[in-house]
Amino acid sequence: MTDFANTKPFEWPVRVYYEDTDAQGVVYYANYFRFMERARTEWLRALGVNQEQMLHEERRMFVVTKTELEFVVAARFNDELIVTARLSGLSRATFDIEQKIYRGSLDGTLCCRGGIRAALLNADTLRPLRVPASLFEENQS
Repeated sequence: MTDFANTKPFEWPVRVYYEDTDAQGVVYYANYFRFMERARTEWLRALGVNQEQMLHEERRMFVVTKTELEFVVAARFNDELIVTARLSGLSRATFDIEQKIYRGSLDGTLCCRGGIRAALLNADTLRPLRVPASLFEENQS
């Protein structure tokens, strides 16, 4: 699990709605973060990570500790986007997820790239927990 660069990214389709844009019909910058959050959530769901169960039964939760985003080309109203998520780093208490947003397809125009660093915390004490590598393995229970 250490060769993250060769891991195929998870893909999540998003359509840009009018509510996602500013007065010029361009996606409002903060909404790219929302699109990325949706893709991360769906990626974790596809891996079998049940965040509600983690929180309520296991008393563990994810928190974002760092985020970054580089804008390349603006997305516009009614664009079909592909948002990706890929594990790009894993340490004892944190993990990094690389994300990109493309117009149309993975071969389409790159709109932005960025990512997040997140930590796994004990939900009661808010103290960091060790992030098990198995968390990111497909088809876990």
